[in-house]
Parts: sequence; structure tokens; C-alpha cells
Amino acid sequence: MQEIINLNRYPLDREGSAEWKALVEQSAAELEATGMFNLEEFILPGIAQKAAAEIAPLMATQSYAHKRAHNIYFLPDIPGLAPDHPALRKVETINHTICADQIPDSLVLSIYTYAPLARFLAATMGKPSLHTMADPLARANVMAYRQGEALNWHFDRSEFTTTLLLQEPEQGGVFEYRTDLRSPNDPNYAGVAQLLEGRDPEVQRNGLKAGTLNVFRGKNTAHRVTPVQGNVDRMIAVFSYYERPGVLFTTQERIGFYGRAG
Repeated sequence: MQEIINLNRYPLDREGSAEWKALVEQSAAELEATGMFNLEEFILPGIAQKAAAEIAPLMATQSYAHKRAHNIYFLPDIPGLAPDHPALRKVETINHTICADQIPDSLVLSIYTYAPLARFLAATMGKPSLHTMADPLARANVMAYRQGEALNWHFDRSEFTTTLLLQEPEQGGVFEYRTDLRSPNDPNYAGVAQLLEGRDPEVQRNGLKAGTLNVFRGKNTAHRVTPVQGNVDRMIAVFSYYERPGVLFTTQERIGFYGRAG
């Protein structure tokens, strides 16, 4: 892994060392304060481009085009809200997805399954352990956004999301988020409606660079990726880790996200 991950800057292979503890503490503090942390240049120069080049032929010919109109909750309705409530305003998401079973020997999978990475992420969140997902399709995905395509406003179902940006677009494709728009005790439907109407002054932007590992708590923080502009796709790997081993998607979830059950 020394030829892939920037272990001099991010000493994941020196668990328990002073340098490792300092990185964990810094990352945990950023996660607590802002809901995310970024490890820029997480992979060595040229590795992001090489990983993107590995995926590109598959993305062009075998990716699943995921297009859907949805509300911010990715749910058909919310109990207690009228169907025409402004918090249920429909938006559109379009991307192209490659699943883990399509890239078994890729750089992306080698990074995802690197055990010290999961242990580091667990430490930043104060968890005893994290496990790679057992699902052969969903455990790690690579998503591409082409000209005019975007990931629209939504809340995540999982507690946190880990991504690795492989390729930046020429323009657009900016990660935008609104920290703690809701809470477990307050759905804040009025605030959600304000966000969807483009009137929330607390929306922040994060221009990620290729090679950056991003860890993000999106369960109560609304977020999106703005439409891509130009002829270069925005390409990003999404890594799924869970506190318990053996997690699988349902057949319905696989078909919904990937167009196939296996």
C-alpha cells in the first residue's frame, strides 16, 4: 500500500504511534465541529488518474445509468406532511455507477479493503470497529457525473459516508452542504423548504480535489453535488463501512440503485 496511499502524510500503517494518534485527534475534532473531515492528497500523485483510467472503459460501456426524481428524503411520502408540502419538492439526480463486482482487481477495491483504513475511520468516530460491507455490488461503488448531471439535495440513511474523489470535472460538480439542517428531535420542515427554494444562507461549498478522502456525516446534514459542466466526468469512489459484519442490501435496493439483483 506504500505505492498507493500517502502513508508518510497519513500514517495509517503506524497504528498507535504518536503521529497516528495526532491524525485521529485532528480528524475527530473536525468531524465533531463541522460534520466532516478531508484528507487531501490521501493517495500518491498519479494514483487518482490511474484509478480513474482503470474505471473509464467500464464506465463508458457497462455502467448503470441511475436517473430518478425524488424528494430530499428519498421516500415516497412523510407521515404528517401533505404531498404538496414544499419540504417534499421533487428534484432530479442522474449518475452512472460501477459496482464492486465489476472491478475486483482495481486500485479502488485495494484501498477500500485496506484494513488499517477501516480501523482509522473507527477511531475517528470513537467506534470499537468498522467492517467492510459484505454486499458484492454495494460495498464499494464508483459514480460518474457527466455534462449536466448532478447528485441533488438529500439526507443520507447511513450515519457517515466515505468517498475518494478520482477525477474533477472542468467546471461544476461542487459539493454543497447545510450542516445540521434537522435533528433527531426536530425535522425542521420549514428549514428544508427554505433550502430547496434556494433561500438558506448557511449553505457551504467544498471544492474537493482529486485524491482527497472525504468523511462526512450526512444523516442530518443536507447535501448535493452541483451539475457538472464540460467534457470531463466527475468520478468518485464511495466506500461503505458498517459497525457489524455481513451487511447486505435487499434485492429491491440492489435493483433500485444498480438495475440488477446480482
